[in-house]
Amino acid sequence: MTKPTLHLRSETKPLEHRSALTPTTAKALLDAGYTVNVERSPVRIFDDKEFSDIGATLVQEGSWVDAPKDHLIIGLKELPEEDFPLHHTHISFAHCYKGQTGWQRTLSRWPRGKGLLYDLEFLADPQTGRRVAAFGYHAGYAGAALALLVFSHQLQHPGDAYPAIASYPDEQKLIDDVRNHLNERSEAGQASPRVIVIGALGRCGSGAVDMCRAVGISEENIVKWDLAETAAGGPFKEVSTSDVFINTIYLTTPLPPFITREMLAEPGRRLSVVCDVSCDPSAWSVEQLLGFTDSLLLDNPHNPIPIYQDWTTFDKPTLSVDIKGDKNKGPLSVISIDHLPSLLPREASEAFSGALLPYLLNLDKRHEDGVWAGAEKLFKEKVATLPSELR
Repeated sequence: MTKPTLHLRSETKPLEHRSALTPTTAKALLDAGYTVNVERSPVRIFDDKEFSDIGATLVQEGSWVDAPKDHLIIGLKELPEEDFPLHHTHISFAHCYKGQTGWQRTLSRWPRGKGLLYDLEFLADPQTGRRVAAFGYHAGYAGAALALLVFSHQLQHPGDAYPAIASYPDEQKLIDDVRNHLNERSEAGQASPRVIVIGALGRCGSGAVDMCRAVGISEENIVKWDLAETAAGGPFKEVSTSDVFINTIYLTTPLPPFITREMLAEPGRRLSVVCDVSCDPSAWSVEQLLGFTDSLLLDNPHNPIPIYQDWTTFDKPTLSVDIKGDKNKGPLSVISIDHLPSLLPREASEAFSGALLPYLLNLDKRHEDGVWAGAEKLFKEKVATLPSELR
């Protein structure tokens, strides 16, 4: 079978610098006989020249719309909110399979244009059900880094909100930045933070733990919890008496809350930073999701961290938690950014694209490959749930 042409989109989500293909993986595809077209991009962490140097063809930004219909369009984040039908096969995260706000309008674009979606979130090994590529590790790594930076900021700039953040050019610069801020705390006579990571055995949790180790936090100050420790159900005093809480669980079923506002108000709270790396709207029922538009109200019975009510962003990384009747003096900030790996776009892209590469190399026989066939089957099942007028 003739190998298809892959067309790499330029990302349009604000502050998104990651890429589904890297120069390394693009070269591997070229070497295997694929044609790779790469849109010029002003935001991608990899320079256009890095792609042209390995033989990829540079094309105009946004040109995927007019590309031949047999080209496979690959990207990361969701497409801009438009309404025109989609004629191509797309490989990307679309965020329209879990009842998210506007999911029907988003998903309907493919059947209306006779296109196809391979959602990257649902590319899974047919034997194990495990995702073949994910950003979880770097989400945890970046989330822990940001949580520690915010923790240090609270001492150095009491009462001030944490400022806007930007991507780091490489991992070492992020490590150095966090370590330097923690050293300033130490020089001011402050103890090393106690960090609790829930979901510590997963990809995301292991990334959070590794960041804590990389910046010099001792093992005794890294509390690593997973299913065994949370099986009895929360809330957990151990969260309230840690300085930093990093939640990395992938929620598939409702859970009792890990912390509550009432617990946080009790004397003895040390907790001052919560990083909810998961911040996954799958914690919601469809009915709840469809009831909100401007803001996803996260304070609901299915969310194990029911203390905040909105996402945060790179422009405004934290929000302050108001605790009624709080008997403690310290602040409490929440981080709930849904694209934390963008803090380390180069390493995150290399890891994700590298994991995806073996399956990209099978795109010429995707209808026989269990991973791609499973994703296509799921797409058709989701399309079948749309109202008939949207199919």
